[in-house]
Amino acid sequence: MAVYILKRILQAIPVFFGATLLIYFMVFAMPGDPIAGLFGDKQPNPALLERLRAEYHLDEPFLVQYGYYIAGIFRLDFGTSFSGQPVADVLARTFPVTLRLAVMAVGIAFVLAIIIGLFSALGKGGIFDNSMLVLALIFIAVPIFVLSFLAQYFLAIQLGWFRPTVGANNDWGDLWLPAWVLGFSVYATSMRLTRASTIDTLGQDWVRTAYSKGLSRGRVIPVHVLRNSLIPMVTDLGTVFGVLMVGATVTEGIFNVPGVGNTLYQAIIRGENPTVVSFVTVFVVVYVLINLVVDLIYGLLDPRIRYVTT
Repeated sequence: MAVYILKRILQAIPVFFGATLLIYFMVFAMPGDPIAGLFGDKQPNPALLERLRAEYHLDEPFLVQYGYYIAGIFRLDFGTSFSGQPVADVLARTFPVTLRLAVMAVGIAFVLAIIIGLFSALGKGGIFDNSMLVLALIFIAVPIFVLSFLAQYFLAIQLGWFRPTVGANNDWGDLWLPAWVLGFSVYATSMRLTRASTIDTLGQDWVRTAYSKGLSRGRVIPVHVLRNSLIPMVTDLGTVFGVLMVGATVTEGIFNVPGVGNTLYQAIIRGENPTVVSFVTVFVVVYVLINLVVDLIYGLLDPRIRYVTT
């Protein structure tokens, strides 16, 4: 296992450099002068513009700029935004908010996918199964901003069950409404995967063998069937968790969540390239770690999986 983890980490190194180089190139190749954009319609002093460009190494060749950036990353120095605020401080303020939101949303989706997917598979073709499939298709088809506005209007404004916006008070309780919206928006795919995987597992010979040995349904379903049916859902939710950590931009914007997605969107609008690149770099690391954790969970769910180093 240790060798496998080391191998995956080594494989992540070229992914890290390739992703950061590509993102750095795309961000800084965008048209326009971000330094001049800081002053809006005003005409800044040309000497001041040159000084700011030199301060952010924008007067250097592209590869030199990238080298300065990577050197700073290895010193845990994510640079300074054009507004003068350290990017590390922005990350420290916004990343925990998005992390809490992503954990809550994935937790909701995980529980719903297991419960509904399992019972749909056990009652395949029945009223409950067909109803849940139709409901899942609705959640897949409805755009996230529509779902957000409906939840905000009916659950927060009309019924008063939640706060309509989050704002500065972004503790666990204030994030429940956007978490439920995100959870319902991503659970549908995982539920369908769980249902399909459970139906396939129920038809396996070793399940029929377990019943023939006298094992009860209460033992076979949770221990033998469900455990072996979770791998597709774990893969999907692992990917979803990485996506949510990158930032549920639309949801965070609607509910005024001061998280990563909302901050990243504002940085793109303002042309704060150091902030955009540094955020994406952190996301690359997080996404690689999440995929590594998902691969390790496979071995816990299915003992037949063995990690080889060849």
